[in-house]
This record gives sequence, structure tokens and C-alpha cells, in this order.
Amino acid sequence: MNLFPAVAEAYTRDELPMLESQRLAHFIAYGPMIFEAARLLVKFGILDSVNHSKEGLTIEETATRCGISEYAARVLLEAGLSMGAVIVDPETDRFSVTKTGWFLQNSDIVRINLDFNHDVNYEGMFRLEESLLSGKPEGLKHFGDWPTIYEGLSKLPPEVQKSWFAFDHHYSDVSFRDALKVVFSYNPSRIMDVGGNTGRFALRCVAHDPKVRVTIVDLPQQIGLMKANIEGKEGADRIDGCGADMLDPSSRLPEGADIIWMSQFLDCFSEKEIVMILRKAASVLSPSARLCIMETFWDRQRFETASLNLTMTSLYFTALANGNSRMYHSDVMIRLVGEAGLSVESVHDGLGEGHSILVCRK
Repeated sequence: MNLFPAVAEAYTRDELPMLESQRLAHFIAYGPMIFEAARLLVKFGILDSVNHSKEGLTIEETATRCGISEYAARVLLEAGLSMGAVIVDPETDRFSVTKTGWFLQNSDIVRINLDFNHDVNYEGMFRLEESLLSGKPEGLKHFGDWPTIYEGLSKLPPEVQKSWFAFDHHYSDVSFRDALKVVFSYNPSRIMDVGGNTGRFALRCVAHDPKVRVTIVDLPQQIGLMKANIEGKEGADRIDGCGADMLDPSSRLPEGADIIWMSQFLDCFSEKEIVMILRKAASVLSPSARLCIMETFWDRQRFETASLNLTMTSLYFTALANGNSRMYHSDVMIRLVGEAGLSVESVHDGLGEGHSILVCRK
């Protein structure tokens, strides 16, 4: 298994001392409580209030500033001590925020992850075991009776939609600038964005090149959301929609694209389904055209923290999204590209916050 240096360092050695290993095991066992306490330290403004106090705050002062009871302030701050979010001065009983607490309060991606896991995953994750055994997203029943979360996106409660799209868009949007350089190095006039979601990448494409046209292929209900999102925006007249279910054996992709673009799309499917989708792409890919697959491969991350985010996100796919997909190792995706009759021409790593692009051809 080929791993980037930071991931190999973390995942191929067991070097924690015994007491640290024991503590980590207990930390995991209390994971749900630690998570909720951390979320409320942020939501109630406790970390923010403590962080903005030069001398730190007592429990009583924290309760007053945050508008909560002393009891609530006490149990959350004491939990914060154990999780490493705050420290306390034993002489003054004043609490201060640690570096970990600062990231909980101020890091955009940490906040997005907190909201995503609370609003989207938390209750459904209780059925992870059932999902692993059945191969279906049993946790999705918490929201509705759909085979996958994608059919139900437009019907999820507003706060759940907000957290889902914030999570999805953050991981893709930060890579778009780098991705455009790769895509437009081929001077395309027509781009097909398969799984284009709300059209954010398509809007970036038409803004980048005043002549390019983009066709978004997605589920019919997603095409409706896309059209509503791009309406009235510059270049929207050069963005078309094509409703299609890529898992329907009878569905086909439109012909004539110079670039077929799939961003964070194939991780929504099982290996067998990926091969089927890639074969559909291969059937309409001319010798001069290219298929660009952008994914966050967990093995190709510069920092192990990113790999942690990705391997845990696989469990969201298991319990809520579809029951059978995951965040892939790049070796697996390259193998599936080959099974579909395509070859990987080049690999571009380090885009945005850890994306890679596989450029494929016939």
C-alpha cells in the first residue's frame, strides 16, 4: 500500500506509550459525549468568551457572560479540561483556551465538521452497525425513506441542508482555482460536469473562459436545484442541465465534450458502480478528449489530520449516504479506471486542501 510520508508515519507504526494509548482508548469510548460538549463550548460562546478575556474567566464569570447557569458552565468547562480545549490556573481558578480550543472556535473546517456531524450524521450514525451488515444506509431512515441521501437532498430540513452543502462545498470550492488550471490547460470549448450538484464549478468555468459551455449531468431533482442556484448569474446562459441517473443501466452521457469532469462524484459509489459510470464516460470520450477525476484520496494527503477526516467521512457514506461507497485510496481508483478501459495519463496532487486530479484518456 503506497502512502504519502505523513500518512505512512502515522499508519505504519505503533509508537504511543502505554498510558497515552490507554487514554486514547477511553477518549474514543467517550467520543459522543466529548463531541457534544465541544460543540456546546462553541455554540454557547464559552470558548470565545474565555479566549477574549486577557486574564481568563472563572466559572461564575463564564456563566454570566454566556447567559447560562453556573452548573452548565462548570460541567462544560470541566469536560473542556479533559478534552484539552481549556486549561485552568490552580491559584485563581481562571480558565484559558488552549490551541485545541482555539481551533474548535476559529477553524472554518473544524466548525463545518462539527455542524455536519451534529446535523447530518449524529443520530443516523447509531445505525452504522446495521448499515455495515446490510450494505444500505440504514441511518438515512432518520430523515426519510430514500435509497440514498442524494434523492432526498432537496427534502432535508433546512438546517441539515445548510450543514450538508457547507461540508460538500468547502471541500470542493477550495480546490477550484487550482483545478481550473488543469482543466483549461487542454483548451476545452465544451465541458461536461458529471455530478455537478448546484453548479458552483460550472459557474467558475464560464467565468474563467467567456466562450466555454458547460453541461451538468445529475439527478433530475438536482438539476432543478442547480438551475435555481445559477439563475441570473453571469455566464448562466452557457450552462445546460441534463437529468440522468448514472446507476440506471439505460442512461447515457451526452457526446461532444472536450473534458468530462467528475469532482467528488465517484466517491459516492461502490467499486462496481464506479466501473459502470467510467465505462459510460469512456463510450463518449474521443481520443483527443480527457476525463478529469478530482477526489480527496486519503492516502495522498500531506498531513495525517486530513486522512483522519477522510477515513471518518467514509462512515458517513456507509450509514447515511448510500451504504456502499467511501473515500478511496488512489491505487483503488486507478485500478477501476483501468477496468473501465481507460488509462491515467497524469496525476496532479496538492490542489486546495488535499485534492488530486487523475487525468484519464482512452
